[in-house]
Amino acid sequence: MRVVVDLNRCQGYAQCAFLAPDVFAMHGEEALLYDGQPDDTRRLDVLRAEAACPVKAITVEGAGATWAAEGAGVSDGG
Repeated sequence: MRVVVDLNRCQGYAQCAFLAPDVFAMHGEEALLYDGQPDDTRRLDVLRAEAACPVKAITVEGAGATWAAEGAGVSDGG
């Protein structure tokens, strides 16, 4: 699994840090730090964080990401 955050789009709402604190963390009030290749055991938390981002700055890439999101009840809003 690969996580990509568009840092130009990120507004620092920190929903991702709340939902997946092992992967995302706020540095100060505006800067986001994240693990671009988290362990697969974090998949569900990362997919929930992706879905919760109000500005859709997070993209999760990797085999099975869509299936896992659907199975976890995570929606892309569409």
